[in-house]
Amino acid sequence: MHFNQLDLNLFVVFEAIYRQRNLTRVARELHVTQPAVSNALARLRDRLGDPLFERSPAGMVPTPAADAMIDQVRDALHLLAASVDGPRLFDPARSDKTFHFAMNDLAESLVLGPLLRQVSQQAPGVSVSSFTLPRREVPAELASGRLDFAIDAPVLPQADLFSAMLMREQYICAFRPDHPALAQAWNLDAYLALNHLHVSSRRMGLGYVDQALAQLGVARTIQLRVQHYLVAPDIVRETDLVWTLPVRLADRFGLASLPLPFDLPELELHLYWHKRSEPLAAHQWLRQLLIPQNH
Repeated sequence: MHFNQLDLNLFVVFEAIYRQRNLTRVARELHVTQPAVSNALARLRDRLGDPLFERSPAGMVPTPAADAMIDQVRDALHLLAASVDGPRLFDPARSDKTFHFAMNDLAESLVLGPLLRQVSQQAPGVSVSSFTLPRREVPAELASGRLDFAIDAPVLPQADLFSAMLMREQYICAFRPDHPALAQAWNLDAYLALNHLHVSSRRMGLGYVDQALAQLGVARTIQLRVQHYLVAPDIVRETDLVWTLPVRLADRFGLASLPLPFDLPELELHLYWHKRSEPLAAHQWLRQLLIPQNH
């Protein structure tokens, strides 16, 4: 078999089946019929001499040959996309592209407002979709192209990923304006004597603040754990709970505040993208909106 006898569109179908594991979803994604997807898979199986995928209750399971091919196929498809998506061909003012981000509630609160202000000015047809993903799934989603960017603390594995720091955040303690603690001596003991509110989308586990306290050999009492930053300000205004949060957010909510009574390293948020996306003009444009110019 000669390479010039292969239809490159077969590899587009191959990559989509590998990612979706479902022929119906692939047909919907590629805007073709399911028989057309089945036909493309049959042609590729015949040309490569391997079934590539086996049907199972969990969907289309790749064979070892498909597993061995996928990274090279994705690299080739991204290079082809980059050759077409040259700087002259990406016009933000005329684009209707949707950028897909994975980030948590905190990152959304800090990043999306400033980003959308710039996008709206330069590219009114461009949209942004943000959602949460387990960290363990982020590298594979970036590799597949389903995800354009991720924003997280510097904890993601770096293999095949590029990253840049977006911001550093200091923390502060927020209270309702008439909280008794505001009129008393403020130190670590006073902080630990209070009941705390903690925001986290995870069901359990130590957060950033609690990890720092554990290194000091102490722990705070978390009386309330909630999933979203949106509900926290109202709860703080109506209770005696203290909320430890980034300064940039505290300034928005009009709450009383005191400095954090122990040393806490600044929280860093980083932007992550896959190496295959590095040359894409659309990605380059969005990265320059997000990454500080002095980076």
